[in-house]
Amino acid sequence: KSPCEDRDGAPAVLKSILKRWPWLRHIFADGGYAGPKLQHALQKVGKFTLEIIKRPDSAKGFEVLPRRWVVERTFAWLGRCRRLAKDFERTIASAQAWVFIANIRMLTRRLARH
Repeated sequence: KSPCEDRDGAPAVLKSILKRWPWLRHIFADGGYAGPKLQHALQKVGKFTLEIIKRPDSAKGFEVLPRRWVVERTFAWLGRCRRLAKDFERTIASAQAWVFIANIRMLTRRLARH
């Protein structure tokens, strides 16, 4: 087990997300976020239902998992932007700005199609 895992930071991330989207209540996560420790920590932050999307033990090779494909697809779309392919930025603010630019680019292209 690594000293700092993603699930250790999940409560802090969700707490900051609630400032912008206070109605958020249902969280989808992969198997790495399973366990009572995270459930207990989330109860202190807000009223969340945490749905763990696990890959079945019988699965061999690639298998589409419910709701998880949305995140994977979004990361794939963002990966098309060369600037995001590697971490070239010196500051978090700069990296965040480039992620916003990539999302704006995706949305404007989608809107232009219609």
